Amino acid sequence: MFAFFANMFGYLLNFIYEIVKNYGLAIIFFSIIIKIVLLPISIKQQKTMKKSVKIQEKMKELQFKYKNNPEMLNKETMALYKSENMSPFSGCFSSIIQLILLLSVFFLVQSPLTYMRKVDTAVIDDYKTKIEQQGESVGGLNYPEIKVIKEYGEQDENVYINMEFLGLDLSMVPLSDSTDFRAFIIPALYVISSLISMRLSLNMNKKKKKENGESDQNNEMDAIAEANKNMMYIMPVMSLSISLIAPLGLALYWLVNNLLMIVEKLAMNKFLKTEGEKDA
Repeated sequence: MFAFFANMFGYLLNFIYEIVKNYGLAIIFFSIIIKIVLLPISIKQQKTMKKSVKIQEKMKELQFKYKNNPEMLNKETMALYKSENMSPFSGCFSSIIQLILLLSVFFLVQSPLTYMRKVDTAVIDDYKTKIEQQGESVGGLNYPEIKVIKEYGEQDENVYINMEFLGLDLSMVPLSDSTDFRAFIIPALYVISSLISMRLSLNMNKKKKKENGESDQNNEMDAIAEANKNMMYIMPVMSLSISLIAPLGLALYWLVNNLLMIVEKLAMNKFLKTEGEKDA
């Protein structure tokens, strides 16, 4: 499934690359286009989150009222969501899309000759064999197709991709190219942007709770909020681990996506707030 989407995304990324002739710029424009396409889903998700905050107080009342009757609690909870025209699983769809996008782009970036440039498999395998005959490994963290681009890109335009971007080689893998500090610049910026994005989300949620007059008493909802806060620190560490073993092209996509997400959150928060004030 992920290979299918990677192949589809590859057509778009290659189309952009043929125009800008630079892998880094192509990834940036690719990220912007994907973000625009997914904007309706993001807007719906933000509206769902705002509505979810509003019904939390009602949820607390139900949890207290039916704390000894799980069956009735589930029944009343479903009735509450139905009355608010909302599904308890409304956030799952967006999460699934994000997961598919994440893994598909990973497939795309690790095998750009296959999914982006659509190079014949026989040609790629031939170059892999040549590299192996030289006593070098094309597997593991070296990423076979990235290795082929590095070794034979200048000789054969069919396997050439211009990966030079602002003085950085986007074919570098931080863990493999650890002697070059430049390999860690984009992953570091990605982690910083992740912290900013998560902190922004946390602050927005706190602000929404204050606007709705919610208390900070210890309860199940507060436990969930605390867990989300802890995730703010765990996720960047997990993401950094992945970006250290992947070509820099993936980290660049994540970085651009994070920056666009920050702008999106600020813009939608202002827009939805204004929209809410008009409806009030």
